[in-house]
Amino acid sequence: MPDGLIISAPASGTGKTTLTLGLLSAFRAAGVTVQPFKNGPDYIDPAFHGAASGRLSVNLESWAMGCDRIAGLLSAAEDADLVLAEGSMGLFDGVAAPGEAGTGASADIAALTGWPVVLILDVSGQAQSAAAVAAGFATLRADVEIAGVVLNRVASPRHEALVRDGMARAGIRVFGALPRKAEIAVPERHLGLIQAEETPELDRIVAEAGAFIAAHVDLAALRGAARPSTLAATPPLPVTPPGQRIALARDRAFSFVYPHLLDGWRRAGAEILPFSPLADEAPDDSADCCWLPGGYPELHGGALAAAGRFRAGLRSFAETRPVHGECGGYMAMGAGLVDREGARHEMAGLLGLVTSFAKRKMHLGYRLAALDAAIPGHGAGARLRGHEFHYSTILTQPDMPLARVADAGGDQVAETGSRRGLATGTFFHLIAEAT
Repeated sequence: MPDGLIISAPASGTGKTTLTLGLLSAFRAAGVTVQPFKNGPDYIDPAFHGAASGRLSVNLESWAMGCDRIAGLLSAAEDADLVLAEGSMGLFDGVAAPGEAGTGASADIAALTGWPVVLILDVSGQAQSAAAVAAGFATLRADVEIAGVVLNRVASPRHEALVRDGMARAGIRVFGALPRKAEIAVPERHLGLIQAEETPELDRIVAEAGAFIAAHVDLAALRGAARPSTLAATPPLPVTPPGQRIALARDRAFSFVYPHLLDGWRRAGAEILPFSPLADEAPDDSADCCWLPGGYPELHGGALAAAGRFRAGLRSFAETRPVHGECGGYMAMGAGLVDREGARHEMAGLLGLVTSFAKRKMHLGYRLAALDAAIPGHGAGARLRGHEFHYSTILTQPDMPLARVADAGGDQVAETGSRRGLATGTFFHLIAEAT
């Protein structure tokens, strides 16, 4: 296993993704093979990691995954020279009640692996006081090592000198200082970052990020601070596939599938048969199940409503074989979808669900579901850990509930999922079966 580092911050919006992409791009340009990881339930950042590193980025999740599953996922780095794992939110931010291996905080992954943390700090509006923030992070948990910091949004050379003075007095190492540079910011939308494949200037953004970071960060010193994982990599744990031949919706409207699940399905001998609803393709008739992942169907309501071959093919498929949808896929299986402008679009009609993006309400958090009925790959009574993140509201949900769903604190969640015949769907994205 190569040495590794975790890129984290005191809060979201501080520059973690920009720094991570820049480091991946800069090291790759220097001939260093870097394996990216992402803490937490995130589909967007790993796609950008892949574009910058040329390797598949893997999610590490301490609330939903046990230590043995995390250890199995570390094997993705076996042929790499360096590991860079991007954190989520602030370093210590997680839920109050621990799950399989922790609270979901990036600090849990740091403690499990022993990888030191590089903090990126937004120092705009302060100088020596930034050292107090860094010192607090360095002492909060004895099992988490802070290797040093990268200063972000530095206003001037004088500003940088003052911040560095405070860091030196506090004994905090500074790996670099980044001036403001809006040109490499990644565009955003309602669920966060635009998907990598939707970013027309992705190559430019990645290249500029790499050059920018290489010019302002001591790459050799930062790489020298990396340490080997104290959690030994093991063969990946088995994942039960939803079928032997899986028709998988895969395009700009349906792209949210965790890499460890796809890898697990293939390792179990399953064959994945991708199809594009946006291209009006129906699921392969030779498949024994169909899986509709999450994504952004609300941005493509008109195209999906006009995709007659897809909708008819999906209905025909569901007459004899199971179809399961997650979040956006669940919405597309319903009777209708109301878009941002209030226009209703007819969906596949496998379920009676009608959802609206015009009436926005954030639904965000971990989910623990006990299935009342089987879904592909998991029988009735199975307990599944996952994550929910969407802004859609349910207008109509006439079908039988699929599961009893609770959040990380144990409180019941109203979004239970639905089932009708061989069609099932949930608003939460599956991460792993609970132990």
